[in-house]
Amino acid sequence: MPRYVIDTNVPVVANGKDETISLDCRLATVELLLKAMESGTIFLDSAGEIQEEYRRHLNPQGQPGVGDRFYLEVINSHPDKVVRVNVHKRADGEYENLPQAIIDAGFDASDRKFAAVARKVKAKVCNAVDSDWVEKRAVIEANGIAIAFLCGCDPTQWRRQE
Repeated sequence: MPRYVIDTNVPVVANGKDETISLDCRLATVELLLKAMESGTIFLDSAGEIQEEYRRHLNPQGQPGVGDRFYLEVINSHPDKVVRVNVHKRADGEYENLPQAIIDAGFDASDRKFAAVARKVKAKVCNAVDSDWVEKRAVIEANGIAIAFLCGCDPTQWRRQE
């Protein structure tokens, strides 16, 4: 069964509210979320930080977008569909299993929870349009965290070309 750690930007793009995002990019996020909901395992942190971030950006009623539907599935899902894993924090608030090199590189603190979960469960982090994953890619991947770039690695291609 495929394993997924999904950055919040993926369901946000899938919802289609930002009309500047390219259609190919939006389609890639929709397809990934549908596949994850149908036949995958979605990993979250047991402390609820990922779900809380989803809550701030998505509609728990599951409408009107595919990203909202994904969030509803996360909230209501069977334990075989959504797995919560412990990623412990150090005294300074950083994740124990997140290599210091990633922190020292200045990787976005709000994305570290996704990286810590992905490293723990050995799953790729799915990213759509968050440039921090692209900018810090070398150090992230060098430290054992794979990234699935649904919209590619060139941020200039993420938006519709006018």
